[in-house]
Amino acid sequence: MERLAARGLPVRIGSRSGEPAFAWEDPATWEAALDGVGAVYIAYYPDLGFPGALETVGEFSRRAVSRGARRLVLLSGRGEEGARAAERAVQDSGADWTVVRASWFNQNFSESFFLDPVLSGELVLPTGDAVEPFVDADDVADVAVAALTDDEHSGRVHELSGPRLLSFHDVAAELSAATGREVRYTPVGLDEYRAALREDGLPAEFADLFGLILDGRNAHLVDGVQQVLGCPPRDFGEFVREAAATGVWSP
Repeated sequence: MERLAARGLPVRIGSRSGEPAFAWEDPATWEAALDGVGAVYIAYYPDLGFPGALETVGEFSRRAVSRGARRLVLLSGRGEEGARAAERAVQDSGADWTVVRASWFNQNFSESFFLDPVLSGELVLPTGDAVEPFVDADDVADVAVAALTDDEHSGRVHELSGPRLLSFHDVAAELSAATGREVRYTPVGLDEYRAALREDGLPAEFADLFGLILDGRNAHLVDGVQQVLGCPPRDFGEFVREAAATGVWSP
């Protein structure tokens, strides 16, 4: 939002707390949110691979085009076969489209589902010794802005990763060094993790997303950030040092 506003472009946030309010599960909220909008950044929650995502994103995309939106930019996930159908629904909507396929975010450790485990000092996850090229959400945002505002990205799929492959052992070590306290990584099985999600009242389908790391399909770097932005992606180590300085990981 800030990047678009800095360019002098009008911005509307589609969220429950936005004005007007927007919720994926309530199509009645979509019309007002789309009124007068020419370009839309689609970030579906909880994940494009979850049941119902295809139908919801497809219907939303068609409504956006019917309301006058010319450009749709979809945030997708690298290696997510379940997300490909939703990508095709956006591509078939009649809009100028761009797909941004991103690796897992650095910010998952400071703002999202890994924050509480970091604060507790232990990452208990079903990832074994597998590696992931974590990408910074700021790089993703910059690529999305480019796709929303520049015609050259129409009809293109941009795959984004960070500059390094990191295991969760590596992540724990870097978090420990930056915070000055021990953060451990404890691998567990998928079934055990799925049961823990249920106990916490979270969708068990989140466990399936770890299969994207375990089978190695994303265990390679891509140069989408460099191609779009003309600069290398932000490194996880830089992110960790800056995030630690904000106190976000201070218990």
